[in-house]
This record gives sequence, structure tokens and C-alpha cells, in this order.
Amino acid sequence: MSTIAFFGAVELGLVYAFVAIGVYLSFRVLDFPDLTVDGSFPLGAAVTAVALVAGWNPWLACAAAMIAGALAGFATAFVSVRFRILHLLASILTMIALFSINLRIMGRPNIALLNQETVLSPFYGLGLADHLVRPLFLACVVAVVAMLVAAFLKSDLGLAMRATGANPRMARAQGVSIGLQVMAGVALSNALVALSGSLFAQTNGFADVTSGLGTIVVGLAAVIVGETLVPRRSIALAIAACVIGSVLYRLAVQLALNLDVLGLQASDLNLATALLVLLTLVLPRFRKGAAAA
Repeated sequence: MSTIAFFGAVELGLVYAFVAIGVYLSFRVLDFPDLTVDGSFPLGAAVTAVALVAGWNPWLACAAAMIAGALAGFATAFVSVRFRILHLLASILTMIALFSINLRIMGRPNIALLNQETVLSPFYGLGLADHLVRPLFLACVVAVVAMLVAAFLKSDLGLAMRATGANPRMARAQGVSIGLQVMAGVALSNALVALSGSLFAQTNGFADVTSGLGTIVVGLAAVIVGETLVPRRSIALAIAACVIGSVLYRLAVQLALNLDVLGLQASDLNLATALLVLLTLVLPRFRKGAAAA
């Protein structure tokens, strides 16, 4: 693997770290299987692209993307809670609707951002190579967001949200509004996913309506890899595991695609993803079996 390919994989892993944290919130904290992320990721990219082309400040574009993602997540949770529709079905309905909404927002299937100011623009020309600027910038943003999410989950509101996912009956008996917590948590989850889509568009120079395909699989893979390698002894470690898992997952996929022995091509990305997730799920079971023996 070349140096450029290595840092490219790290960069992509850091971009998708926000997806991993969002998926962790919905799947692990709230126990709410949510496929909305496949639509909220390109939603964040679409809103950002349109805002940047219109001359918005890049950070305001990121904020607008997060608000749009939060609204998408809220819609899913509201439909599920208010009308008692199955989580997966509600999220699938929102995901399908977002495909058309994203097309409406962009007005066409994709938008190029190569000549637009982005959040990265001020950091170019400081003496660092471009392939180093992007991962360093993303690492800083991921660290800040991870600390904020960890602090939130340790707050009273965060504890109520964690109680909602762990034991809804007990949480309700303690006066926690279960429906409100679910809606807030899924909204926050998709806001983070939309932020990932926003940064993806800005680091890659384009927004595409199909860029969200398989996002949920990538997020789950990152969470599973991180949980397998990093013991979940605290909330901070659990969030860190999501980030580490996202980066390692991308590095593993990049390594697999670069190994001539395996004969994999770029079109085999989904196959490599499925095999990696399967391997990550199976290995702990073999370890437990060996320990029991």
C-alpha cells in the first residue's frame, strides 16, 4: 500500500467515523435499528453542496447539513413512536423518500465542488502536503465531536437516553419520556451522519445522490470492529472504539484491495466489506469456544 493510499484510507475512515458514532447512538444506546443513514448521508452532502455553490460559509453549510439530517432522523423516530410502526420499516420509508428529496435539493444527480471554498481551504498552503492536511483536520474535528458526544451521554439527558435504550419500562417508571428520548437520539444520530456526508462532499469535491448506498453497512462494520478490538469499559472508550473501528475498517479494505494475491478490484468493495464484517462477528465466537474448551 502506497503512502497516498494509506492516508487516503485514514481520511475516509475519519470521515465515516461520524457515521459510526451515529450508528452507535441508534443501535447500541437506543436499540433503534435505523436505516435512515443511507439517506441522511447524501442529504448532508446535498445541502452542503447547494449551500457552498450559493456562496455560504462552509461551516454554516455544515450546520445546515446537520439540521437537515436531524430533521430526517426526527421524521423516522416520530413515525415509529407516534404511529407504532416498526423501526426498520419507518427508517426504510424515510430513506426512500430522502432519495427524491436529495434530487430536489440538488436539482441534478451530482454537483462538483472543485472550485468552491470548503472548511479545508484555509489549511492548504501552510507547508503540509494535501494528503496530510485532510486527515489531520478531520482528526481534530472527530476528536472534538467524540468528546462532546461522550460528555452528552454522561449528562442527565444522556443518562435518560441510555436508560431508554437499556430498559424502557424502568425508564418510564422513573418519569422519562420514552418517545421524546427516542426522537432526540435518532435526530442526533442522523445529524452526525449528515455531518459525515457534508465533510465527505467537501473533502472529495463532489456531492452525489447515490453516495449513501451502503452507509449503514459501513457504520455497523466500524462499530463491530471497534467493539471487538477495544473493551467497552466506559462511554468514552465506546466512542473511541467507533472512531478506531472506522479507520481500521477502511485500512483493512484498502489493504485487501491492494493485495494482488486476493485478486480483488475496486468493484469488489461491497464483497470485501461483507467478508470483513463476517470475520469480525465470527472471531469472538471462536475465542469464546477456545476459552471454554
